Amino acid sequence: MPLRTATELISEIERLREALAEREHEAADKERQLERYAADLRETFKQERARAQELQRSYMATVRALSNAVEARDAYTGKHAERVTAYGIELAAAYGLRLHAEPEIEFGFLLHDIGKLKVPDSILYKPAALSEEERALMQRHPVMGAEIVDGIEFLAPAAMVVRTHHERWDGSGYPDGLAGEDIPLAARVFTVADVLDALTTDRPYRQALSLATARAMIVAESGSHFDPAVIEAFKTISDATIERIAAKIR
Repeated sequence: MPLRTATELISEIERLREALAEREHEAADKERQLERYAADLRETFKQERARAQELQRSYMATVRALSNAVEARDAYTGKHAERVTAYGIELAAAYGLRLHAEPEIEFGFLLHDIGKLKVPDSILYKPAALSEEERALMQRHPVMGAEIVDGIEFLAPAAMVVRTHHERWDGSGYPDGLAGEDIPLAARVFTVADVLDALTTDRPYRQALSLATARAMIVAESGSHFDPAVIEAFKTISDATIERIAAKIR
């Protein structure tokens, strides 16, 4: 290969510089393009997140309206569903679950008694003991409630808690007689919270029990009514925490 002249070398170096400058320009253009794409994606994500949050708020408002409709039928329970939900989320956290991060579970807690909307007033408010037929109808409220929420797309996952919230660890609950770990964990947590609120609030047939008495009664039912592991978690929740929730939600 003949040696290049100085002029040719200078020309080649200039050509390479121009090529390098062009590549740098192209790279800068691509970098700016990628930055625009990234900015667009961030903005799209923010918009989608805002829409999702708004939709979630709308869902929660709908659920609370339904919950209020259920509780409006029973002046004695007050804000039972809200307290039970708060107790349930606290107990779930003590157990090591993140139920508060699953809105469908919270919806199930709030709407656990929605099936009572289908129970006749003559049964729901009967001052005397229920007949066998009336009791059988009352004990169908979890099934009727699950049917209601299962028919609403965003509530469908909550149907599991609604249907199983009266099941017992030993299989003596209703409507399906489930036992042990066949009962969904969320429902096993919920039932402890539900009984806690029932025992510590005034009812037509008795006054509220003290928290100490209620706790002792619940712990005594470990292995029969309640999942023993959930009861162990329940024991770790302080009286102060329970009292704070009760005072806040009246």
